[in-house]
Amino acid sequence: MFEAIVPLSARDRSGRPHALPNLVLTALTFATGLVLGGAILVMLPGWQAAGLGLLNAYDVGPFWAIVIAVLGLDFATYVCHVAMHKTPAWWRYHRVHHSDLAVDVTTTFRQHPGETVIRYAFLGVAALALGASPVAFAVYRTMSALTALPEHANIRVPAWLDDILSLLVTWPTFHKVHHSRAAEETDTNYGNILSIWDRLFFTYTPAARGREIVYGLDGFDDACDHTVGGLLAMPRRRDVAPA
Repeated sequence: MFEAIVPLSARDRSGRPHALPNLVLTALTFATGLVLGGAILVMLPGWQAAGLGLLNAYDVGPFWAIVIAVLGLDFATYVCHVAMHKTPAWWRYHRVHHSDLAVDVTTTFRQHPGETVIRYAFLGVAALALGASPVAFAVYRTMSALTALPEHANIRVPAWLDDILSLLVTWPTFHKVHHSRAAEETDTNYGNILSIWDRLFFTYTPAARGREIVYGLDGFDDACDHTVGGLLAMPRRRDVAPA
């Protein structure tokens, strides 16, 4: 509804429909995430009971344990995201997400199942190392999913509000920079929930740049690349280097 009322970019910019393939991949992402996330949640109570993980070694209280776990998991997601751009084999999966020619709310979970496996591997290791509680893990995954929607949504907000929000979080325009065709922009703004990681590790580009972005990836403009079959087969292509 908001995309229709206050769009950031004209909806026909890509020249090709993308909602249906995106929604099919969204369903696959949710199904894969349900299995992998469920497996992590099943492991965490036993891990806690055994007193394993950083947070189980210190009595920081339930509130701060959740805060620290959320921060730690968000940092792990940042590291994972950078790694997917820098590792050729992983980039082939992640470029399914980046190849979308018109970023909007349906792009949010346009993700190859292989990428979902990579992301949950990082999250699982981080959750166990931290000794995160099942509640903390569920809080983080919920926050992550809810944040992903506005950061991809094709909505326009006042520039002053955009700039203020980008001081802390990755939406609504901060993340759009990351979907640019220009490598110098794609290689920035990796943050998932918080923008602080990009600021700390010098991968930050101001959100203002995201208001005029040409989306997509060079070499992936053919209509056949954006069908469900084309997206699922995309990792098999080895002719495009990492971003």
